[in-house]
Amino acid sequence: MKKNIKVFAPATISNVGCGFDTIGFAIDEPGDIVSLKLRTDGKVRITTITGDKGVLPTDIKKNTATVAILELLKSYKDKSIGVDVEIRKKMPIGSGLGSSAASSVAAVYGMNILLDNYFSEKDILDFAIKGESIASGAIHADNVAPSLMGGFVLIREYNPLEIIKLPVPKNLYCTVIYPHIVIETKKARKLIKKQIPIVSARKHFGNIGSLVSALYEEDIDLLGRTIHDEISEPARAKLIPNFFDIKKAALDTGAYGCSISGSGPSIFAFSKSKSVAVRIGKAMQEVTTKNGIKSNIYISKINKVGPRVIK
Repeated sequence: MKKNIKVFAPATISNVGCGFDTIGFAIDEPGDIVSLKLRTDGKVRITTITGDKGVLPTDIKKNTATVAILELLKSYKDKSIGVDVEIRKKMPIGSGLGSSAASSVAAVYGMNILLDNYFSEKDILDFAIKGESIASGAIHADNVAPSLMGGFVLIREYNPLEIIKLPVPKNLYCTVIYPHIVIETKKARKLIKKQIPIVSARKHFGNIGSLVSALYEEDIDLLGRTIHDEISEPARAKLIPNFFDIKKAALDTGAYGCSISGSGPSIFAFSKSKSVAVRIGKAMQEVTTKNGIKSNIYISKINKVGPRVIK
């Protein structure tokens, strides 16, 4: 049995326009790194957190990574097993890129390897979801599942949880802009209306079905037309300064769809090549810069791998 491990887990885009709490995908960067060192006294400790500017809790019952580990250890046969946990935040907190999910996934993915893969992927997913829920205030898997499984995922049902892996078009690129503002997931979720008009629901359901079809058919033109949100974007757009200007800049530069990632403030756009993805990022960033807001741009193909062990 290995005693130490270091794991990277990727950021994710959730909702993907029309897929509120049901569709997400992983990107290559950014992501979080969690290092683990086994103990034999049953204790779980957070030894170090870096990159969080002192924001994240060191209480093991309030941190997403250690809550996930505690859930895992509840189900493990040897109660003498404990672990020291080091968390390196390599992605912004409250960015809408699944920061809490990435930490949770990296922690339990690494822990399972140290325990000689005692648990199944489904078990690991359940532990990670429980960890991530500490930050989001709700049980949802559209960040955790793609971070763990890679690629595009569809959550068909939550009780019991049923995850469907979706195909990834070969030439699909994603541009993400992260404006340097903070949006708390719990507050953003409260903005979502409990009911939507039947006309909006019809459009929304049609887009979800078309998005899945577009992925299977590798039809990026159709995919772009499905990135339309009748549920969360109308409520959350007001939290992101100049959102519609940023979106217009992306679409005018050749993006195939553009919308808010998760609760925001990050915004994603699809394209068919890296060169266009780069141009889209520059156009989006010009808007934020002009309005006095700093931002980061991330560009990658869809991450099909999920977490990985760092040597």
